[in-house]
Amino acid sequence: MSVATVSIGRLDGKSACHGEDFVAVEDPLEIRVGGESLTVTMRTPGNDFELAAGFLFSEAMVERHSQIRSIGRPADGNASIVEVELSVGMNVRPVVPQRNFVMTSACGLCGKSSLEALETNRCPELPVDEIRIDPAVLYALPERLRTCQVTFETTGGIHAAALFSLSGDLALLREDVGRHNAVDKLIGAALIENRVPLSGTVMLVSGRASYELVQKALMAGIPVLAAVGAPSSLAVATAERCGMTLIGFLRNGRFNVYTGTRRVIGLEESNEPATSRRFAAPNA
Repeated sequence: MSVATVSIGRLDGKSACHGEDFVAVEDPLEIRVGGESLTVTMRTPGNDFELAAGFLFSEAMVERHSQIRSIGRPADGNASIVEVELSVGMNVRPVVPQRNFVMTSACGLCGKSSLEALETNRCPELPVDEIRIDPAVLYALPERLRTCQVTFETTGGIHAAALFSLSGDLALLREDVGRHNAVDKLIGAALIENRVPLSGTVMLVSGRASYELVQKALMAGIPVLAAVGAPSSLAVATAERCGMTLIGFLRNGRFNVYTGTRRVIGLEESNEPATSRRFAAPNA
């Protein structure tokens, strides 16, 4: 269950009362690979198998769905554990003890045991493409995301990641109390459906665009990442280096294009400095 009911006291001006409210559930999930514990993450229950598959993919432990031999619950049916068995003889990085960690729902790089591990986790460069997207399509995406966020409408406290076509059609949407989990669920669903790489798509996230989200999108081959919030400096640098179009502050009929302006119609031929090409930043 993704929503819980809690008792609250409510104040509205001088009026006070007691009642109930709905909150997003946050529970631990342990991911085991080959019988060994890999990680424990705090997540909103639901789409747990997709979360595990997406996490393994975005961490470069698997490259395709066929490398996952099985994924399911332990024999006792514990809903807080997902067990993954990988195919024999596949060419993936081993799961070493240093990678065992606990992640909060807000955690992205918490599992990296050192700065060296982060440095070696290089994001792939996207292939050259001829993608062009109409700004009008981008303007419409936040509202389409919001209208499909069932749990957010109930709780107001959950992140979402959605995958759209270049014409703005919604393909997939996943919600979670952690923005990284929402993206892993989304990419995991696409991986299980053998839809990766996700070329010719736009991913929209409900929060800010951090390095970790850029990394996950690049691993899945997503050429355009848009966020309703701001990007970080490392997210911008990584997107620039790998050929991704990174969009921030996509809300209220405006947005900034931080990298990859060539894919946005109206900006692709501009010779102005990058700082001039961006849309004016919305007020915080």
